[in-house]
Amino acid sequence: MGMRGYILRRAVQVLLTLWVILTLLFFLFRLGLPDPTLALVSEGLSPEDRMLVAERFGLERPLWQQYFIYLRNVISGELGTSFHYKAPVAGILGEKFLNTMVLMLPAILVAYSIGQLLGVLLAWKRGTRLEFTGVSLGLIFRSAPMFWTGMLFIMLFGISLGWFPTSGMRTLPYEASGFLDKIFTLDFLRHLFLPVLVIALYYAGLPMLIMRNTMLEVMGEDFIEFCKARGLSMRRIMYRHAARNALLPIVTQAAITIGLAVGGQVVVEVVFSWPGLGLEMLQAVRTSDYPLAQASFMLMAAMILVLNFATDLIYGKLDPRVVYS
Repeated sequence: MGMRGYILRRAVQVLLTLWVILTLLFFLFRLGLPDPTLALVSEGLSPEDRMLVAERFGLERPLWQQYFIYLRNVISGELGTSFHYKAPVAGILGEKFLNTMVLMLPAILVAYSIGQLLGVLLAWKRGTRLEFTGVSLGLIFRSAPMFWTGMLFIMLFGISLGWFPTSGMRTLPYEASGFLDKIFTLDFLRHLFLPVLVIALYYAGLPMLIMRNTMLEVMGEDFIEFCKARGLSMRRIMYRHAARNALLPIVTQAAITIGLAVGGQVVVEVVFSWPGLGLEMLQAVRTSDYPLAQASFMLMAAMILVLNFATDLIYGKLDPRVVYS
């Protein structure tokens, strides 16, 4: 009952947290952003037509009625119609979400894979020039703004050397029958390389430093001395025994990073003109597109909550000392 009760309680906590976030999003967007119909005035929309638009999207109703309609629609999976695109929000989010994921997931996978291995290596080589160089580079790339690193790489590898494209997902014009047809090409991989490299360099420093610091703590544990007494090689002790016990903080941080990745990296998407969800969220806020903005932030919040929940459950597999009660 311990594990089952824990899952039930955590699920209730997730749902309550998500409800609070949805409520905050609803009131923040409606009270903090201008009337979305004002954005259409530049297109020659008269005041009477603006009223018709407001009635069409339900903006003329009292705020409390809009709130309950909003909650009902979210529960039923109806995310509404985008004011800007005049199209269902779900379809727009689906396309932008896939564009963001094919950019962010490879970058995070590379960053955390390399970052963990380097963190173990730096802990192993503590006090050497290699450690000093690794920590310094990790801090430099973590501190450098991604737009600066992105523009630097564009100038070097895109403009000066001409090795990689500098914008977009594919070279225009192109024809693709679907999403998979669009990404399973060499042209897409060439467009993907630079933004993935920029994001991976930025994120790799964090798991590397966390892994290094945690490894230094783990190396003082009794079981490490036992492994040494058994005659195991230092490489095996570091990578097979100590590293596993140092993974918990990395797992937590990785879950948060992946959740935030749903929103994309707006700066990188702007610099490389990548048509992802982060760029769309920025555009939705600028145009007061409530349905699209709310759904975008809701998706990001839901991903973070679900991944944190999954991380708590994974803890028990990584560390047998974790007890659910």
